[in-house]
Amino acid sequence: MRIPKHPTLVRRMRDARVKDLVARCPPLAGSLGRQAGGGWQVTLKVGGQTKTVYVPKDLTQEVQASIQEHRRLKRLVQEITALQLALIRLYKTEQARRGGRV
Repeated sequence: MRIPKHPTLVRRMRDARVKDLVARCPPLAGSLGRQAGGGWQVTLKVGGQTKTVYVPKDLTQEVQASIQEHRRLKRLVQEITALQLALIRLYKTEQARRGGRV
């Protein structure tokens, strides 16, 4: 993601991502993998420990969608953070450009 130099453009990008931050389905922070026997399992961290949970075949697509949604939201939060930091860094420049007016 390229961050523009003008604060107004940065705000627009940030605000657009904040609006898109609504979950489309319940997010799941884990990964889906095949078991040795051909079934599916989801692996995730719970209380600092790795847990593995069997996923019924009928729920495989739903679990995969939840994992993808978590990744999408995580990426959005990272982009929002970068844009917010850019705004903080650009604050002095913007103040100087406005002649000290707030």
